[in-house]
Amino acid sequence: MCGILAIFNSQLETADLRKLLLSASKRLRHRGPDWSGYQVIGRNGIAHERLAIIDPASGAQPMVSPDENIILCVNGEIYNYKQLYSELPAPYTPRTGSDCEVIIPAYYQLGESFPLHLRGMFSFVLFDKRDNSYVACRDHIGITPLYIGYGKDGSVWFASELKALHDHCARFENFPPGHTYSSRTGTFERWYNPSWMAQTELPTTPVDYTGLRQAFEASVVKMMMSDVPWGVLLSGGLDSSLVASICMRHMNDDPDNPFPRLHSFSVGLENSPDLKAAKEVAQYIGTIHHNMVYTIEEGLDAIRDVIYHIETYDVTSIRASTPMYLMARKIKAMGIKMVLSGEGSDEIFGGYLYFHKAPNAQEFQDELKDKISRLHMYDCLRANKAMSSWGVEPRVPFLDIDFLEVAMNIDPNDKMIKKEAGRMEKYILRKAFDVEDKPYLPASVLWRQKEQFSDGVGYGWIDSLKEMAEREISDDMFMHAKNRFPYNTPITKEAYLYRSMFEELFPSPAASETVPGGFTIACSTPRALEWDESFKHRGDASGRAVLGVHDEAYDRNEQLPAANSTAANTVTKRKREVDAGEEAEDSK
Repeated sequence: MCGILAIFNSQLETADLRKLLLSASKRLRHRGPDWSGYQVIGRNGIAHERLAIIDPASGAQPMVSPDENIILCVNGEIYNYKQLYSELPAPYTPRTGSDCEVIIPAYYQLGESFPLHLRGMFSFVLFDKRDNSYVACRDHIGITPLYIGYGKDGSVWFASELKALHDHCARFENFPPGHTYSSRTGTFERWYNPSWMAQTELPTTPVDYTGLRQAFEASVVKMMMSDVPWGVLLSGGLDSSLVASICMRHMNDDPDNPFPRLHSFSVGLENSPDLKAAKEVAQYIGTIHHNMVYTIEEGLDAIRDVIYHIETYDVTSIRASTPMYLMARKIKAMGIKMVLSGEGSDEIFGGYLYFHKAPNAQEFQDELKDKISRLHMYDCLRANKAMSSWGVEPRVPFLDIDFLEVAMNIDPNDKMIKKEAGRMEKYILRKAFDVEDKPYLPASVLWRQKEQFSDGVGYGWIDSLKEMAEREISDDMFMHAKNRFPYNTPITKEAYLYRSMFEELFPSPAASETVPGGFTIACSTPRALEWDESFKHRGDASGRAVLGVHDEAYDRNEQLPAANSTAANTVTKRKREVDAGEEAEDSK
């Protein structure tokens, strides 16, 4: 993962613009510690802080086209770059081995729709000397971060993180995912328009378990592309465990693989649910596993730094980002520069526990679409910035553009949680990988209930955060929260504490407005608050807030699946119920 910065139409002289470009770009160097590159063209400047993953030797940026008319700066990966080179209308000889260079001939040859041909995660700016125009673009979901800012002198800024521009811009905002911005028109244009996003009628394609499994495997394999050592994040939950299992299979099947041993990483408090489950998965699939234990004190000490790096005061994001931030530092220390992760699955398949209360398929599907449209402000932001704070690149196979096309066109009736039929959350994903020949995962993990990351690292973590807020935020301060924070007023003392820290780091009102707000139950949108009467008065981001769902499957004392002495027996019983329920449903 890299850091990009661009300043267009500045009123500064060339030398002063270069100084400003260097000082602002330096704030992004944690994202790309391997090299820095700068180009100043008249009143325009482009900067790049590089994390070298593909072609470390010659892939430095900004890149320049063979005719020297195009200057390109990219943060991200283009997984299909070799295929795209072969499909271009006219031959192109790349100057480097970088995957990102393919954007130059794509821009020249494929017209305004050229981002549709890219498969990857990316934010980029491109300057065209032929008419002194520029284009900025962000990937389909907003996996990579990007902001646009407007200087007092009429300049337009683009940056991977707002810390590079908030001191210099009168106004700034999130660059919308799936859009391009062109100076020729001065407007945003949506390039990503999948059928499932706009349609009001429900998809009717029944789930094809084999097709779903094959589509996800293809997504994971696509993202294993790397010229440097890489690994996988492994929480022990379903999503990251499937990613790790698929990686391990395909590494074993590739005789030319330069990295024959796969390292996996998990983080949690001592004896947390995730550490136990991750160790079980690692032993089953055969990774070299690293359980990273942190203490509550270490987590609390890091909160302010976490808020600085992830640039949000959202409670859910900070709770989950802190252990991820601590883990990223140790991963970097081991020489790993890229990891695959399981973000996005819950938004695609309805994995959060509050989905148990979805009243019908229409509400279920609408909630999925809204959750996906907000990922760039939540899970994608958290994963990308927490890992990039120490120069580690996270990749998210569940959010691959081609896999989304498969998963989001499945009939939502197949995704819904139906307890009477034995269908738990993310049932179709579990069923797709429930194979007898060479099982992907142990049953105790494949059928383990959803555990949100900030819960799974240890239930004492969230409780300690609330206790800290109670100590530091007085009743009087909280009672007058609306006077201090009229926009997006904090609704808990914990939220007030984070907002206070954020305001100290990023005092501009524009910074506060880049963060979404609203009442939530276990990471829901406001829509889901109407699904159950108990939701309306129990706003909390923790999965444990969904009464009667989390406690039903977990015994708080042991923090292991309840109803039996071993996880495997519990899950075997549940799996029998699932199969029996499915047979009964099919017979109707």
